[in-house]
Amino acid sequence: MPPLAAVLTFAAIAALAAWEWGGLMRQDQPARVMYAFVLMLFCWQLTVAAQPLVPVLLGVSVAFWILVVPLWFRFKWTLAGNDFFGYLLGALVILPTWAAMVALHAVDTWLMLAAMALVWVADISAYFAGRAFGKHKLAPSISPGKTWEGVAGAVVGVLIYGGIVLSFSPLKDKLPLSLPLLVLMLVLLTAVSVMGDLFESLLKRQAGIKDSSNLLPGHGGVLDRIDALTSTLPLAALILHWVRS
Repeated sequence: MPPLAAVLTFAAIAALAAWEWGGLMRQDQPARVMYAFVLMLFCWQLTVAAQPLVPVLLGVSVAFWILVVPLWFRFKWTLAGNDFFGYLLGALVILPTWAAMVALHAVDTWLMLAAMALVWVADISAYFAGRAFGKHKLAPSISPGKTWEGVAGAVVGVLIYGGIVLSFSPLKDKLPLSLPLLVLMLVLLTAVSVMGDLFESLLKRQAGIKDSSNLLPGHGGVLDRIDALTSTLPLAALILHWVRS
């Protein structure tokens, strides 16, 4: 079993994210608290009784982000009108993120942090590239500030970051990938990180709110901080499982 402290810490983060997800669904406080509690129970059951299902959960998550989310952007589906679907979707977004954090941390704490830093590098690179060169809007109806030039900057930033990390750190031994495959994985991770950011932006816009909550004063809520991680970490953990299997 993974270290208990990590499991519980990440489960607490998942529970807070679940509570905020209930807010995106416009649920009342009792329902939001109950949903957070149920998500924590799922985390615990996966840990003690269903660890072999984790790769399957990660695979379903990756399929959702790559196949379903683009359609979500195209048709502007919403969480309104079907509470069961909303709760199920929240579990699909949050639970694999928790599982990915646990899986990456169990292999190497620095590996988990490196995967998270990839998202931050992509975000920072996109911001500065968009400010300097941005002309073509990526998704103006969802996030007017994002541009295709920003996405290109994110890809360049992540490729440089990945090259540095895997050339000058011990993590290179944990990811024995060929150069073409490494580049493909880094580009794919960057793409899904952008999708995770846009997805939460769309849900917040549909819910008519600016931040997922005010749990982190000055920084919004937990979902605001992990939006791109919800799409990127499951893919990173699945790649790690594939490489190590």
